[in-house]
Amino acid sequence: MILQGKNVVLGVTGGIAAYKAVEVASRLVKAGAAVDVIMTANAQQFVTPLTFQAITHRPVVTEMFALLAETEIGHVSLARRADVLVIAPATANCLAKLAGGIADDMLTTTVLATEAPLLLAPAMDSHMWTNPLTQANVARLRELRDATLIGPAHGRLASGTVGVGRMSEPWEIVDAIRWVLGRQGPLKGKRAVVTAGGTREPLDPIRYLGNRSSGRMGYALARALRDRGAQVTLISAPTSLLQPVGVEFIAVETARQMCGAVLEAVKNAEMLVMAAAVADYRPAKVAKQKIKKGAEKVTLELVRTVDILQEVGQLPEAERLIKVGFAAETEDLIPRAQAKLKAKRLDLIVANDPREAMGSERSQVVLLDSQEWVEELPELPKEEVAERIVDWVEGRIT
Repeated sequence: MILQGKNVVLGVTGGIAAYKAVEVASRLVKAGAAVDVIMTANAQQFVTPLTFQAITHRPVVTEMFALLAETEIGHVSLARRADVLVIAPATANCLAKLAGGIADDMLTTTVLATEAPLLLAPAMDSHMWTNPLTQANVARLRELRDATLIGPAHGRLASGTVGVGRMSEPWEIVDAIRWVLGRQGPLKGKRAVVTAGGTREPLDPIRYLGNRSSGRMGYALARALRDRGAQVTLISAPTSLLQPVGVEFIAVETARQMCGAVLEAVKNAEMLVMAAAVADYRPAKVAKQKIKKGAEKVTLELVRTVDILQEVGQLPEAERLIKVGFAAETEDLIPRAQAKLKAKRLDLIVANDPREAMGSERSQVVLLDSQEWVEELPELPKEEVAERIVDWVEGRIT
């Protein structure tokens, strides 16, 4: 949501990773951003301006003295209207020029002229990246320009070697843009803890009791809170999802591990959102070796797992926390959600039928708060549900 209507200037320099910048532009346009692309002469050796123009439906700037309109000087106009300026890929040469304040082409001139946040996605040979000169240039850009870097990543490089220097993936760059744009949001200075995924309770060294939670809602909530300026700690059970950029990530497996991580994280937080599907029971005994197939029937003794919200409620910090919980019920949805809201002393509860939502990209929920406010939402993508929940949190905390 944060990208809707934003003006993004995307600089593309001369590296083989320039082809990935096309997907960056495409993702930004699909998210509702207006994207102006500036290409260096070297970048045009890898990708043509026409490719970006077809994606963005806007003219691509390639000349130093390009006029965007009859009365507009290119670099000045772009610099003024940019909400964020992104360079992907950012070569070693580009980083060096930016660090030295050199403005000898349209891209470097625009960077020097803008006050918009600067996001850099470096891409180069690993030896070029680790070179002390490059590292000094990066440090200078961070110190004097408050530049944010995403990557580079470890992987196979154009030279055929493997090392650090690979440009971050397009989804990571777009996620980083959201993070940068949201830093001055209404939740700036607030700390939020979010749990996600389904916990796993071991039965033997290779088996566990679990559930079908995908973790999508928790991850969407972490991003939505981050996009509004909150410092977010995401405590996640195993999922197949990609870690959000700009979020502290803590991986756990069991309910007990999640509880320990939550109790530590909320000490400095103002918000706790318990979106994880935490197992209610665990095996009383965990076999040290794999349980062999044998008897026709096996009796499994289960015991209750730790109640995380109950443990949180015993902390001195509990009273100042805004606590959001989830109620996954297959019958009597509203009465059971209301009962949980009161028993857990929550501020807001999100109730849904998990038979439809678990593993899905969409969800239909009912929001109930401690002031007896109720709102039934239509079926929406989980990202939009997360935005509605964060709307409520923002209204309560600001």
